[in-house]
Amino acid sequence: MFLVRWICLLFVLVNSGFVELVNGQYYRRVGDKILPFREIVVDSLGHGNFSTIQSAIDSVPSNNKYWVSIKVKAGIYREKVKIPIEKPYIILKGDGKRKTWVEWSDHNATAQSPTFQTMADNIIVKSISFRNSYNNPINKKPKVPAVAAMVSGDKSYFYRVGFFGLQDTLWDDQGRHYYKLCTIQGAIDFIFGAGQSLFERCSISVIGGALEAGFVGYITAQGRTNPNDSNGFVFKNCNVFGNGTTFLGRPWRPYARVLFYNTSMSNVVQPSGWEPWKFFQHENHITFAEYGNFGPGSNTSRRVKWIKKLDLETVNMMTSMNFIDSQEWLDQNQQF
Repeated sequence: MFLVRWICLLFVLVNSGFVELVNGQYYRRVGDKILPFREIVVDSLGHGNFSTIQSAIDSVPSNNKYWVSIKVKAGIYREKVKIPIEKPYIILKGDGKRKTWVEWSDHNATAQSPTFQTMADNIIVKSISFRNSYNNPINKKPKVPAVAAMVSGDKSYFYRVGFFGLQDTLWDDQGRHYYKLCTIQGAIDFIFGAGQSLFERCSISVIGGALEAGFVGYITAQGRTNPNDSNGFVFKNCNVFGNGTTFLGRPWRPYARVLFYNTSMSNVVQPSGWEPWKFFQHENHITFAEYGNFGPGSNTSRRVKWIKKLDLETVNMMTSMNFIDSQEWLDQNQQF
Protein backbone atom coordinates (compact mmCIF):
# COMPACT_ATOMS: atom_id res chain seq x y z
CA MET A 1 0.00 0.00 0.00
CA PHE A 2 2.86 2.38 0.87
CA LEU A 3 4.46 1.77 -2.55
CA VAL A 4 1.12 2.16 -4.34
CA ARG A 5 0.56 5.58 -2.73
CA TRP A 6 4.08 6.62 -3.77
CA ILE A 7 3.46 5.62 -7.41
CA CYS A 8 0.17 7.54 -7.43
CA LEU A 9 1.89 10.62 -5.99
CA LEU A 10 4.61 10.36 -8.64
CA PHE A 11 1.99 10.34 -11.40
CA VAL A 12 0.32 13.46 -10.00
CA LEU A 13 3.54 15.39 -9.47
CA VAL A 14 5.06 14.54 -12.83
CA ASN A 15 1.92 15.58 -14.64
CA SER A 16 1.71 18.77 -12.53
CA GLY A 17 5.24 19.82 -13.46
CA PHE A 18 6.61 19.68 -9.89
CA VAL A 19 9.14 16.92 -10.60
CA GLU A 20 12.37 17.69 -12.47
CA LEU A 21 14.90 15.33 -14.00
CA VAL A 22 18.55 16.34 -13.69
CA ASN A 23 21.57 14.08 -14.19
CA GLY A 24 19.37 11.00 -14.31
CA GLN A 25 17.45 11.48 -11.05
CA TYR A 26 14.17 13.08 -10.04
CA TYR A 27 13.50 15.61 -7.31
CA ARG A 28 10.86 18.20 -6.44
CA ARG A 29 11.32 21.92 -6.88
CA VAL A 30 9.21 24.24 -4.74
CA GLY A 31 10.05 27.84 -5.54
CA ASP A 32 13.82 28.11 -5.34
CA LYS A 33 14.14 25.02 -3.12
CA ILE A 34 15.20 21.55 -4.24
CA LEU A 35 13.43 18.89 -2.19
CA PRO A 36 13.51 15.08 -2.16
CA PHE A 37 10.70 13.40 -4.04
CA ARG A 38 9.40 11.77 -0.87
CA GLU A 39 10.22 11.47 2.83
CA ILE A 40 10.18 8.44 5.11
CA VAL A 41 10.29 8.87 8.88
CA VAL A 42 12.06 6.39 11.15
CA ASP A 43 11.29 6.53 14.87
CA SER A 44 12.47 3.87 17.31
CA LEU A 45 9.45 4.66 19.49
CA GLY A 46 7.04 3.74 16.71
CA HIS A 47 5.82 7.20 15.73
CA GLY A 48 7.11 7.07 12.15
CA ASN A 49 6.70 4.99 9.02
CA PHE A 50 9.28 2.49 10.31
CA SER A 51 10.99 1.74 13.62
CA THR A 52 14.31 0.62 12.09
CA ILE A 53 16.53 2.33 9.53
CA GLN A 54 17.12 -0.85 7.53
CA SER A 55 13.40 -1.45 7.04
CA ALA A 56 13.08 2.09 5.65
CA ILE A 57 15.93 1.46 3.20
CA ASP A 58 14.39 -1.87 2.22
CA SER A 59 11.18 -0.02 1.27
CA VAL A 60 12.99 1.99 -1.43
CA PRO A 61 12.50 0.29 -4.82
CA SER A 62 15.51 -1.25 -6.52
CA ASN A 63 17.07 0.82 -9.31
CA ASN A 64 15.58 3.89 -7.68
CA LYS A 65 15.87 7.21 -9.58
CA TYR A 66 13.97 9.46 -7.18
CA TRP A 67 15.64 11.30 -4.32
CA VAL A 68 14.21 9.74 -1.16
CA SER A 69 14.77 11.29 2.27
CA ILE A 70 14.90 8.93 5.24
CA LYS A 71 14.49 11.10 8.33
CA VAL A 72 15.77 9.31 11.44
CA LYS A 73 14.48 10.67 14.73
CA ALA A 74 16.78 11.06 17.75
CA GLY A 75 17.66 7.87 19.58
CA ILE A 76 20.03 4.92 19.59
CA TYR A 77 19.37 2.42 16.81
CA ARG A 78 21.04 -0.89 17.58
CA GLU A 79 21.19 -2.40 14.12
CA LYS A 80 23.42 -2.92 11.14
CA VAL A 81 22.49 -0.69 8.23
CA LYS A 82 23.29 -1.31 4.58
CA ILE A 83 22.39 0.67 1.46
CA PRO A 84 22.79 -1.84 -1.39
CA ILE A 85 24.24 -0.96 -4.77
CA GLU A 86 20.85 -0.96 -6.51
CA LYS A 87 19.38 1.78 -4.26
CA PRO A 88 20.98 5.13 -5.13
CA TYR A 89 19.58 8.63 -4.45
CA ILE A 90 18.94 8.15 -0.73
CA ILE A 91 19.28 10.96 1.80
CA LEU A 92 19.79 9.59 5.32
CA LYS A 93 19.33 12.38 7.85
CA GLY A 94 19.33 12.23 11.64
CA ASP A 95 18.39 14.80 14.28
CA GLY A 96 22.03 15.59 15.09
CA LYS A 97 25.46 14.02 15.34
CA ARG A 98 25.07 13.72 19.12
CA LYS A 99 21.37 12.84 19.06
CA THR A 100 20.92 10.09 16.46
CA TRP A 101 23.18 7.04 16.83
CA VAL A 102 23.49 3.80 14.91
CA GLU A 103 25.46 1.24 16.91
CA TRP A 104 26.55 -2.36 16.50
CA SER A 105 29.36 -4.51 17.88
CA ASP A 106 31.13 -6.71 15.33
CA HIS A 107 34.72 -7.68 14.58
CA ASN A 108 34.77 -11.18 13.09
CA ALA A 109 36.06 -9.96 9.71
CA THR A 110 36.81 -6.47 8.45
CA ALA A 111 34.49 -6.78 5.44
CA GLN A 112 31.46 -7.91 7.43
CA SER A 113 32.02 -5.81 10.55
CA PRO A 114 30.72 -2.36 9.45
CA THR A 115 27.85 -0.93 11.44
CA PHE A 116 26.94 1.14 8.35
CA GLN A 117 27.71 0.17 4.77
CA THR A 118 26.78 2.10 1.65
CA MET A 119 27.40 0.52 -1.74
CA ALA A 120 25.20 2.74 -3.91
CA ASP A 121 26.12 5.88 -5.85
CA ASN A 122 24.60 9.28 -5.06
CA ILE A 123 24.10 8.94 -1.31
CA ILE A 124 23.76 11.84 1.15
CA VAL A 125 24.17 11.34 4.90
CA LYS A 126 23.62 14.13 7.41
CA SER A 127 23.47 14.73 11.16
CA ILE A 128 23.90 11.16 12.39
CA SER A 129 26.64 9.05 14.01
CA PHE A 130 27.81 5.48 13.43
CA ARG A 131 29.66 3.53 16.09
CA ASN A 132 31.23 0.09 16.17
CA SER A 133 31.07 -0.52 19.90
CA TYR A 134 33.34 -3.57 20.02
CA ASN A 135 36.30 -1.44 21.20
CA ASN A 136 34.68 1.99 21.49
CA PRO A 137 33.76 3.01 24.17
CA ILE A 138 37.14 1.87 25.42
CA ASN A 139 37.04 -1.54 27.08
CA LYS A 140 39.29 -4.50 27.88
CA LYS A 141 38.49 -6.50 24.77
CA PRO A 142 41.38 -7.25 22.36
CA LYS A 143 42.08 -4.35 20.02
CA VAL A 144 41.01 -5.59 16.58
CA PRO A 145 39.65 -4.17 13.29
CA ALA A 146 36.02 -3.19 13.84
CA VAL A 147 34.59 -0.90 11.16
CA ALA A 148 32.00 1.76 11.98
CA ALA A 149 31.29 2.68 8.34
CA MET A 150 32.27 1.42 4.90
CA VAL A 151 31.72 3.72 1.90
CA SER A 152 31.98 2.01 -1.50
CA GLY A 153 29.64 3.98 -3.76
CA ASP A 154 30.59 6.92 -5.97
CA LYS A 155 29.43 10.51 -5.36
CA SER A 156 28.72 10.26 -1.63
CA TYR A 157 28.34 13.32 0.62
CA PHE A 158 28.60 13.29 4.42
CA TYR A 159 27.71 16.40 6.44
CA ARG A 160 28.00 16.62 10.23
CA VAL A 161 28.35 12.85 10.51
CA GLY A 162 30.18 11.02 13.30
CA PHE A 163 32.27 7.86 12.89
CA PHE A 164 33.39 6.21 16.13
CA GLY A 165 35.64 3.20 16.53
CA LEU A 166 39.20 2.30 17.50
CA GLN A 167 40.80 0.35 14.65
CA ASP A 168 39.64 0.77 11.02
CA THR A 169 36.82 3.14 11.98
CA LEU A 170 36.06 4.57 8.53
CA TRP A 171 36.66 2.35 5.52
CA ASP A 172 36.68 4.89 2.70
CA ASP A 173 36.74 2.07 0.21
CA GLN A 174 36.35 3.50 -3.31
CA GLY A 175 34.62 6.29 -5.21
CA ARG A 176 34.50 10.07 -4.86
CA HIS A 177 33.41 11.30 -1.44
CA TYR A 178 33.07 14.60 0.40
CA TYR A 179 33.12 14.79 4.20
CA LYS A 180 32.30 18.16 5.75
CA LEU A 181 32.21 19.03 9.47
CA CYS A 182 32.41 15.34 10.34
CA THR A 183 33.99 13.74 13.43
CA ILE A 184 36.16 10.66 12.90
CA GLN A 185 37.52 8.95 15.99
CA GLY A 186 39.96 6.09 16.42
CA ALA A 187 43.55 5.05 17.07
CA ILE A 188 44.81 2.55 14.45
CA ASP A 189 44.43 3.09 10.67
CA PHE A 190 41.11 4.67 11.48
CA ILE A 191 40.66 6.29 8.06
CA PHE A 192 41.64 3.74 5.42
CA GLY A 193 40.83 2.61 1.90
CA ALA A 194 41.20 3.74 -1.71
CA GLY A 195 38.56 6.46 -1.87
CA GLN A 196 39.11 9.72 -3.72
CA SER A 197 38.00 11.89 -0.84
CA LEU A 198 38.09 15.42 0.50
CA PHE A 199 37.71 15.88 4.25
CA GLU A 200 36.92 19.53 4.95
CA ARG A 201 36.69 21.12 8.42
CA CYS A 202 36.54 17.68 10.00
CA SER A 203 37.51 16.77 13.56
CA ILE A 204 40.09 13.97 13.60
CA SER A 205 39.87 12.64 17.16
CA VAL A 206 42.79 10.43 18.18
CA ILE A 207 42.27 8.04 21.11
CA GLY A 208 45.81 6.65 21.13
CA GLY A 209 45.68 6.56 24.92
CA ALA A 210 43.57 3.42 24.56
CA LEU A 211 46.55 1.51 23.15
CA GLU A 212 49.02 -0.40 25.25
CA ALA A 213 51.99 1.53 26.58
CA GLY A 214 54.58 2.14 23.89
CA PHE A 215 52.19 1.65 20.98
CA VAL A 216 51.72 4.50 18.50
CA GLY A 217 48.59 4.97 16.44
CA TYR A 218 48.00 5.83 12.76
CA ILE A 219 45.35 8.16 11.41
CA THR A 220 45.40 7.06 7.77
CA ALA A 221 46.17 3.92 5.77
CA GLN A 222 45.52 4.92 2.18
CA GLY A 223 45.19 2.29 -0.55
CA ARG A 224 46.29 3.74 -3.90
CA THR A 225 47.71 0.82 -5.91
CA ASN A 226 49.43 2.49 -8.89
CA PRO A 227 50.65 5.97 -9.89
CA ASN A 228 47.84 6.45 -12.42
CA ASP A 229 45.05 6.04 -9.88
CA SER A 230 43.23 9.30 -9.15
CA ASN A 231 42.34 8.43 -5.56
CA GLY A 232 43.80 9.82 -2.36
CA PHE A 233 42.82 11.47 0.93
CA VAL A 234 42.89 15.25 1.33
CA PHE A 235 42.38 16.85 4.74
CA LYS A 236 41.57 20.53 4.37
CA ASN A 237 41.07 22.97 7.28
CA CYS A 238 40.72 20.06 9.69
CA ASN A 239 41.61 19.66 13.37
CA VAL A 240 43.80 16.79 14.62
CA PHE A 241 43.68 16.37 18.40
CA GLY A 242 43.24 13.81 21.15
CA ASN A 243 45.36 11.71 23.49
CA GLY A 244 48.25 9.31 23.23
CA THR A 245 50.41 9.68 20.16
CA THR A 246 49.93 9.01 16.46
CA PHE A 247 51.48 9.07 13.02
CA LEU A 248 49.59 10.93 10.33
CA GLY A 249 49.61 7.77 8.30
CA ARG A 250 51.20 4.70 6.80
CA PRO A 251 50.66 3.23 3.31
CA TRP A 252 48.17 0.40 2.95
CA ARG A 253 49.10 0.05 -0.73
CA PRO A 254 52.36 0.98 -2.55
CA TYR A 255 51.28 4.33 -4.06
CA ALA A 256 49.38 5.72 -1.09
CA ARG A 257 48.52 9.42 -1.37
CA VAL A 258 47.55 11.72 1.55
CA LEU A 259 47.70 15.49 1.90
CA PHE A 260 47.11 17.51 5.08
CA TYR A 261 46.40 21.15 4.19
CA ASN A 262 45.87 24.16 6.45
CA THR A 263 45.09 21.83 9.34
CA SER A 264 45.52 22.34 13.07
CA MET A 265 47.68 19.62 14.64
CA SER A 266 48.09 19.19 18.38
CA ASN A 267 51.15 17.59 19.95
CA VAL A 268 49.46 14.20 19.60
CA VAL A 269 51.24 13.94 16.21
CA GLN A 270 54.58 12.13 16.20
CA PRO A 271 57.50 14.44 15.17
CA SER A 272 58.46 12.09 12.29
CA GLY A 273 54.89 12.29 11.03
CA TRP A 274 54.74 9.24 8.77
CA GLU A 275 55.68 5.55 8.64
CA PRO A 276 56.55 3.42 5.56
CA TRP A 277 55.22 0.20 7.13
CA LYS A 278 55.77 -2.74 4.74
CA PHE A 279 56.97 -0.45 1.94
CA PHE A 280 60.30 0.36 3.52
CA GLN A 281 62.86 1.25 0.80
CA HIS A 282 60.01 1.98 -1.62
CA GLU A 283 59.13 5.32 -0.10
CA ASN A 284 59.67 7.11 -3.43
CA HIS A 285 56.33 5.66 -4.59
CA ILE A 286 54.43 7.14 -1.66
CA THR A 287 52.91 10.63 -1.69
CA PHE A 288 52.56 11.82 1.89
CA ALA A 289 52.48 15.60 1.98
CA GLU A 290 51.75 18.57 4.27
CA TYR A 291 51.13 22.17 3.35
CA GLY A 292 50.33 25.23 5.45
CA ASN A 293 49.45 23.39 8.65
CA PHE A 294 49.75 24.90 12.12
CA GLY A 295 49.88 23.96 15.79
CA PRO A 296 52.53 22.12 17.85
CA GLY A 297 52.17 18.89 15.85
CA SER A 298 52.70 20.58 12.48
CA ASN A 299 56.45 21.24 12.82
CA THR A 300 58.03 19.45 9.86
CA SER A 301 61.68 19.88 10.90
CA ARG A 302 61.83 16.27 12.17
CA ARG A 303 59.60 14.68 9.57
CA VAL A 304 60.75 11.63 7.57
CA LYS A 305 63.10 12.62 4.75
CA TRP A 306 60.87 11.09 2.09
CA ILE A 307 57.88 13.35 2.72
CA LYS A 308 56.75 14.82 -0.64
CA LYS A 309 57.14 18.52 -1.39
CA LEU A 310 54.19 19.24 -3.66
CA ASP A 311 54.21 22.23 -5.98
CA LEU A 312 51.50 24.85 -5.52
CA GLU A 313 49.64 23.81 -8.66
CA THR A 314 49.26 20.25 -7.36
CA VAL A 315 48.24 21.47 -3.91
CA ASN A 316 45.60 23.75 -5.43
CA MET A 317 44.29 20.92 -7.59
CA MET A 318 44.02 18.47 -4.71
CA THR A 319 42.39 20.93 -2.31
CA SER A 320 39.79 22.26 -4.75
CA MET A 321 36.37 20.76 -5.30
CA ASN A 322 37.53 19.66 -8.75
CA PHE A 323 39.51 16.89 -7.05
CA ILE A 324 36.21 15.09 -6.36
CA ASP A 325 33.57 17.10 -8.23
CA SER A 326 34.58 17.53 -11.87
CA GLN A 327 31.02 16.55 -12.90
CA GLU A 328 29.43 19.03 -10.45
CA TRP A 329 27.41 16.34 -8.67
CA LEU A 330 28.27 17.79 -5.27
CA ASP A 331 26.94 21.28 -5.96
CA GLN A 332 23.45 19.90 -6.42
CA ASN A 333 23.64 17.43 -3.53
CA GLN A 334 24.56 20.15 -1.06
CA GLN A 335 21.25 21.89 -1.77
CA PHE A 336 19.21 19.16 -0.09
